[in-house]
Amino acid sequence: MIDWDVPVALATDCNPGSCFCESVPFIFGLGVMNMNMTIEEALVASTLNAAYAVNRQHKVGSLEPGKQADFLVLDGETPTTLAYHVGSASVLEVHKLAERVA
Repeated sequence: MIDWDVPVALATDCNPGSCFCESVPFIFGLGVMNMNMTIEEALVASTLNAAYAVNRQHKVGSLEPGKQADFLVLDGETPTTLAYHVGSASVLEVHKLAERVA
C-alpha cells in the first residue's frame, strides 16, 4: 500500500475482540520488523497518518505551529531504537501542550 502512496496508520485500540495489545511501541516494532516498513514509514504511520485516520490532523500528528504539541523524549540514540529494542526505550520527558509535565 505504501508503495502505491496509500497512507497507512499504525495504532492500537486495545479491545478484547481484535487487539489485546496496548503498546504503541510494540505495534511500531511490528510495522518495521514484520510489515517491512522503514523506520520513517512507521514513524509517519504512528503520528501524522494516525491523526488523519481519526480526522485530527489539523490539531495533532506532527510538531508544527498551530498544533497541539504533545510528545515524549525517549532514551535512545536513533529512531531505530524504537523498532528493534521494543519496550526498552525509557521515557526521559513527557510534554503536554508543549509544557514539560514529567
